[in-house]
Amino acid sequence: MHHHYNAIVVGAGSGGIGAALAAARAGLDVLLVEAAPTIGGTAVRAGVSIWEMGVGGTGLPFEIYRHLRVQPGAVGIYTIGRHCLWPGPDEPAPYPGGELRLDPSLRYVHTLRRHGARSMRDDQHFVRAHWHGVVFEPAAYARVVHRLLTESRHCTIRCSTTLTAVHTDAGHVQSLTLSDGSTVTAGAYVDATGDVALARACGAATHLGQEARAAFDEPGAPPEPMPYLNGATLIYRVTPSPHRTVDPLPRDMPVSCWWHDSFPAASIAQMPRGGLLVNMLPTLAGREALDLGPRAAYGEARRRVLAHWHHLQTRYPEFLDYHLDWIAPALGIRESWRIAGEATLTEHDLLSGLSGQTHPDVIALSDHALDTHGKPPADAGRGELREPYGIPYRCLIPQGFRNLLVACRGAGFSALAASSCRLSRTMMQLGQAAGTAIALAHARGIDLPDVPAGALRDHLWAQHVQLEHPMPAELMRFLERES
Repeated sequence: MHHHYNAIVVGAGSGGIGAALAAARAGLDVLLVEAAPTIGGTAVRAGVSIWEMGVGGTGLPFEIYRHLRVQPGAVGIYTIGRHCLWPGPDEPAPYPGGELRLDPSLRYVHTLRRHGARSMRDDQHFVRAHWHGVVFEPAAYARVVHRLLTESRHCTIRCSTTLTAVHTDAGHVQSLTLSDGSTVTAGAYVDATGDVALARACGAATHLGQEARAAFDEPGAPPEPMPYLNGATLIYRVTPSPHRTVDPLPRDMPVSCWWHDSFPAASIAQMPRGGLLVNMLPTLAGREALDLGPRAAYGEARRRVLAHWHHLQTRYPEFLDYHLDWIAPALGIRESWRIAGEATLTEHDLLSGLSGQTHPDVIALSDHALDTHGKPPADAGRGELREPYGIPYRCLIPQGFRNLLVACRGAGFSALAASSCRLSRTMMQLGQAAGTAIALAHARGIDLPDVPAGALRDHLWAQHVQLEHPMPAELMRFLERES
């Protein structure tokens, strides 16, 4: 059985959704392949249903928010409440992390800035004034995204389907064999798998772990290569309980912590339909999760979730009003393999900011801090940014390939840069750029590396993607009017 498409997107997380939707809306026939039983990626299966504050949330993320907003109890905007860095004078103990409270007075435009703080610890006033994000119900998000893809009338979705073989020739992906026995071909392909499974199967050069300082002359990089990866998290949800009680801990579960002699801080968010979403920062070291493998890593993370929840209930009386309701069926992975791209985003780009960059092909903006979880304290690549930076289109192109793009956290980033730009809305915009580039290449009969940067940026601007800072007044008016 053989089918041909204009574009095949592997992975239906944020990047894959952006790529498939952009290409399908341009009239291309698209196949979206997903290994999991449902689309949505970590936002659905790993419970990462929060878009942190930051530049880079226009375009498709804003459109999805607008569809969520009209559904009761589907989405909200949060502000930061209590925080362990800012203990109150009447608190018997510092809050066990950061509290994210829904604030109905806030609008989407309030979620589009992070840069400018000295640090979270030292700039409480700035953080409280400017750091607001989006929290949504995973099931509602999955329904919206599925409906948008279906309404494009050009996207075929195959879930519970994996790659079994890839054929390449002279820098071109020729065909994919899928687990359902079919062979599929396309003019262009997008790898949005997170662990760049398609690119690796094609033989693309990849990196894993932290590069040595000499690789890109990054001031925050270690002197020698290091195997560490950003930590992984298993998110869980608790809901109000009619009885104030401690959920029982299994007999084989230790009550002591596993993480550097103390339990990790957690992001604890109010959910639109009630209850709290708890995100430990992190649950497993990234390398630990990789070495254990998916099944064993999930099992160990689940044990740690039970221990963490027991800790919260026994140390903080307010959590006696809740019971454990849901544990995400998949781990939230922050870092894995990354390709060697035609361009590499590095710490220099982040520190220079958009005003100091010279890339002609910027297709998305971000301003998130260099942000690691679970790496050694000696890892110096952390800190808030003074302004947004741009991500070049060439970062999506694996070296030596002509019809393959990578639109996920495994694109052409150094480990330090990836720690900043890996967030969901940014990945969705990389996908939107990838799908748009494929449509331009198809229309002009050219290979993906030959897509003119100016034309790509013009088409993204027409889709309300912010590519300049400060935000142009026209785009700001659109966001304020529509939100």
